[in-house]
Amino acid sequence: MPHHRVAALAYAGMASFELGVVTEVFALPRPELELPWWYSFDLCAERPGSFPVVGGFNIDVRHGLKRLARADTVIALGTADVSRDPAPAVLAAIRNAYSRGARIVSICSGAFVLAAAGLLDGRRAATHWRYASLLGQRFPKVSVDDRSLYIDDGQILTSAGTAAGIDLCLHLVRRDHGAEIANRVARRMVVATHRDGGQAQFIERPVHSSTGDDPVVSLINKTLGELSVPSSVDVMAREAHLSVRQFSRRFRAATGRSPGRWLIERRVHASLPLLEEDLPIERVAENVGFKSAAAFRKRFREIIALPPSDYRSRFKRGR
Repeated sequence: MPHHRVAALAYAGMASFELGVVTEVFALPRPELELPWWYSFDLCAERPGSFPVVGGFNIDVRHGLKRLARADTVIALGTADVSRDPAPAVLAAIRNAYSRGARIVSICSGAFVLAAAGLLDGRRAATHWRYASLLGQRFPKVSVDDRSLYIDDGQILTSAGTAAGIDLCLHLVRRDHGAEIANRVARRMVVATHRDGGQAQFIERPVHSSTGDDPVVSLINKTLGELSVPSSVDVMAREAHLSVRQFSRRFRAATGRSPGRWLIERRVHASLPLLEEDLPIERVAENVGFKSAAAFRKRFREIIALPPSDYRSRFKRGR
């Protein structure tokens, strides 16, 4: 089976969580998916050797920068020192990978590595909110986004910290293999199947509640199961037994989104697996609660940055 080659950069003093994320997504074989290709994975460093990581243990890195020269996707994990640039050889290897067309990805403070390589100049980029100000100060040509979970800018993708790396890696799987495969990988990882890149990095309280006594949380869970049912903010507020103003305020605190925007985004994302099948666009729009195919096309393009027909041509099952 042919592979898409993923290479991640390791550094002394790095945190191990982001490394765990990329190995979970890209290093595990997944024959159960029965795909024509999956990923191969290499961990690289400026020089092979044993590297200390946060937590008092070491990792052995077998590969040097030559592996980056043949990688299809290069991932800069969180750097240990955001005040200093990586070695010139590391920056040159990343630039070379970008120049030959490799996909370049950063997680958390890995954005500093891409910025030092000059790849984020003139681009919008995400990083952990606590580093956003410093990233802007050190690299003023970068448009730093301190709210988004991740940003897909085509060949270059950046994410916020820690768990946002999971969202970005699953987004890459979705780009490569479609929504159904990404959802199956997410289920195996026991994580949420999709969080939109534009979602806020932090919210005031979790969306899900085990007690079910929060009317806003209960309504969110109910709405997720009934996306095809027409609804509005007025209707949702009434069902939650709150005024529109109270409901909107509490909803934004729980999700980081206004109720209307959240509902549109959920409907659009629910349409992705349907678009991978042969359903007419009108049926897809109806099944996820849009009043017309025209309204669906408009909102889809707003959120996914592609027309539904282009998404289908890229990700149709069996393609």
